[in-house]
Amino acid sequence: MQATVGDQIKVLGHRTGQPDRGGEVREVRGSAGSPPYVVRWSDNDHDHETLVFPGPDATVQRAGDLST
Repeated sequence: MQATVGDQIKVLGHRTGQPDRGGEVREVRGSAGSPPYVVRWSDNDHDHETLVFPGPDATVQRAGDLST
């Protein structure tokens, strides 16, 4: 997986009824766009940032592709 600052990341919910999580990549700490990423999540009442090592349940949408 590769990402750049501004890309959107989506992580599927792990349990029945658990919503997917979405956020914006704010910082890329790996080399050549690889994880880990600092992500600002926007899936609840207050935004927060975490360090993310995405698994196979995560996808990245490029910032330039968000209009689709």
